[in-house]
Amino acid sequence: MRILVTGGAGYVGSVSVERLLEAGHAVVVLDDLSTGHRAAVPAGAHLVAASYGDEAATADLLERERIDAILHCAARSLVGESIADPARYYRDNVVGGIALLEAARRAGVGRFVFSSTAAVYGVPDATPITENTPLRPINPYGETKRTVEDAIRWYAAAYGLRSVSLRYFNVAGASERNGEVHEPETHLIPNVLRAAEGRTTLTIYGTDYPTPDGTCIRDYIHVADLADAHLLALEATAPDDPRTGAAGEPALALALNLGNGDGFSVLDVLRAAERVVGQPIPHRVGPRRAGDPPILVASNARARDVLGWAPRRDSLEEMIGSAWAWRRRHANGYER
Repeated sequence: MRILVTGGAGYVGSVSVERLLEAGHAVVVLDDLSTGHRAAVPAGAHLVAASYGDEAATADLLERERIDAILHCAARSLVGESIADPARYYRDNVVGGIALLEAARRAGVGRFVFSSTAAVYGVPDATPITENTPLRPINPYGETKRTVEDAIRWYAAAYGLRSVSLRYFNVAGASERNGEVHEPETHLIPNVLRAAEGRTTLTIYGTDYPTPDGTCIRDYIHVADLADAHLLALEATAPDDPRTGAAGEPALALALNLGNGDGFSVLDVLRAAERVVGQPIPHRVGPRRAGDPPILVASNARARDVLGWAPRRDSLEEMIGSAWAWRRRHANGYER
């Protein structure tokens, strides 16, 4: 395949580009570099520094590069920022997402994999969360992802777009080449490792939840396992693949959860990180944050059945260990 990866200079996107190249596919990266890093784009991929929201330019790029399929990883993804500035999230995630879908339609690209999020579920009534759980996002970030999923579903019905939307929670770890560099950093594992380096103060928000150790439990997935899922999902959008539409039948828009299948508490993460770095990690306990559910864990049963995917790097020590090793090799992140 010739694949366009939007956001391919970012954390998830760049590791996915590595996996696609390893599988023998040709990759074009479309990234405006507002949060991505030019140095994260692997050799062998062609970087176009532009916005996926420019419909005409993107359609021209798809035609010029003879793109077969799109992996859409680019998006605004900070929950707090989305609440403070919803206009930016609707403009970039929704308006930009529709522009990308229209560019694909104009260029005749009928295969699409969407990097979605379990934030589309909001606060579910039960866990583990299945794909049948009602979609009730509680912030603009989750709402904009749900909106794009809906658009993809209607594009399947009307225009024959074959697609897979992958919903996942917390991505962690690193490949040999690429790791996680965000500013600001809001994810637990990199903040735990920053505390181990003496760069920040780690706060545990609440130790009185109804969980075994009193701290929140969340699902984590290794970024390399996610990249594997992206490859499998792209393969499932092939024109003759019954998973996204049997011959003579309308195209299907699949939505699949990706997760470890088991949750880890905040203290689980902290203790695993201490084992990896070989020293205590300073931290303090703060009050609960409003809106934090005690447990959020995704069921990955459907992804196992439909894609044949399963997490292969599912221990906290492996996820944290790969992230720590990458940080030790890249003390200043990606040099600009």
